[in-house]
Amino acid sequence: MHEFILNGESVSVEADDEMPLLWVIRDLLQLTGTKYGCGIAQCGACTVHLDGEAVRSCVVPVTAAAGRRVDTIESRAVEGRLSAVQQAWIDEQVPQCGYCQSGMIMAVEAFLNSNPEPDDAAIDRAITNICRCGTYPRIRKAIHKAAALRRAG
Repeated sequence: MHEFILNGESVSVEADDEMPLLWVIRDLLQLTGTKYGCGIAQCGACTVHLDGEAVRSCVVPVTAAAGRRVDTIESRAVEGRLSAVQQAWIDEQVPQCGYCQSGMIMAVEAFLNSNPEPDDAAIDRAITNICRCGTYPRIRKAIHKAAALRRAG
């Protein structure tokens, strides 16, 4: 039995110790906002927060979550209010197909927590998620907007 906090709620799941957290979240807990992309931690579609840090859940075994806080894209909007990153994504019309966006948003949320006023070079170094539609200029613009929205409070 594996126990951890998922989006603020205690959960307990029966799973093989080596089952990737991604599949526990999607298949066992039925939260499908976190996406499967590559299975080797390269694309970032599966990004979630583990104790506030962005991790690629396709390579994190469920045992790594024991007693810890896991947050998925489903936790970002609170009481119907979008996070600053989500709002910036809409304002800047970032998504095309949208498949990578939940992981991208989670990566950006964690990044802005540690770097509230990033420059383009910092964004390029830190946000390594892949967008097959190539919306990187809009992503960068949205990150700057989200940082400004967060500062404005």
